[in-house]
Amino acid sequence: MKYKDYYAILGVAKDASADDIKKAYRKLARKFHPDVSKEKDAEAKFKAMAEAYETLKDPEKRAAYDQLGSHAQGQEFRPPPDWEQHFARGPTSFDDVDLADLFAGLGGSRGFGRRADPKAPIAGHDYEAAVRVTLEQAFHGTEVQLDLSVPEYDENGVAHRVPRMVTVRIPRGVTDGQKLRVRGKGGHGVRGGRAGDLYLDIAVSPHRLFRADGLDLFVDLPLAPWEAVLGASIEMPTPAGPVQLKVPAGTRAGQQLRLAGRGLARPDGSAGNLFAIVQIAVPTVLDDAQRALFRQLAESTTFNPRAHFEREAAP
Repeated sequence: MKYKDYYAILGVAKDASADDIKKAYRKLARKFHPDVSKEKDAEAKFKAMAEAYETLKDPEKRAAYDQLGSHAQGQEFRPPPDWEQHFARGPTSFDDVDLADLFAGLGGSRGFGRRADPKAPIAGHDYEAAVRVTLEQAFHGTEVQLDLSVPEYDENGVAHRVPRMVTVRIPRGVTDGQKLRVRGKGGHGVRGGRAGDLYLDIAVSPHRLFRADGLDLFVDLPLAPWEAVLGASIEMPTPAGPVQLKVPAGTRAGQQLRLAGRGLARPDGSAGNLFAIVQIAVPTVLDDAQRALFRQLAESTTFNPRAHFEREAAP
């Protein structure tokens, strides 16, 4: 049997806390999930880290793994002589056994040295998957198909890798970093055991116009100088389609104009707002008549945008 350094695969120390292990897994899951990653060998790396996390997140499996001692990655080894007595469910041949299958067979045990009831139901494992969606998909909701090719148990509690595609519904209004629980979409139960759950780590891809902060959305709104000074009614993009926005006269650069309820909205009725952040866009190409109008304005106005400099500099 070849040794796999699960701690090194997740990039954590051997004394890492359960929370540190979970954080490391989630970070790597977002980076290497085959549906979103462009990294080389992403699928193989994703499966390796999922296997490592499946063992290290379970206190009993982690204790059993730690008892194997330290070996070089890929080194052939055999568990200590008393390891099977304390951790294995029954007689085990370690010849041509994969480490993942060995630890998958420990699932469902409670307490070291005790044998599980061979006729007792075995609950399916909970799975975790990283899901990346676009802002439009987060706004409207979507369906995604996931490859959950992970160990499944047979009637004897032995794990086998079984290809499995799962389609799940992502509700509208999901936010970046949100964790969704899909009941019954995890591992299959054995002998009448309940199916496990599937946990989805949501990542929302950056959008070319909108920036999301929770349910709120932000967008830069360029205005011509005369629109900001005189006020205007302009067509404003939103994820649900264009709307008319009234720009008050005297609008300043950096000012936020709020469109209530135009952010991300959830099925329960909660909704964020869309904030348009004003930017003053100055024309860079003018003909003679236009330039003359600006010169006339400059000569006739008493407006001084730097008046506060003089006040602050006064003794």
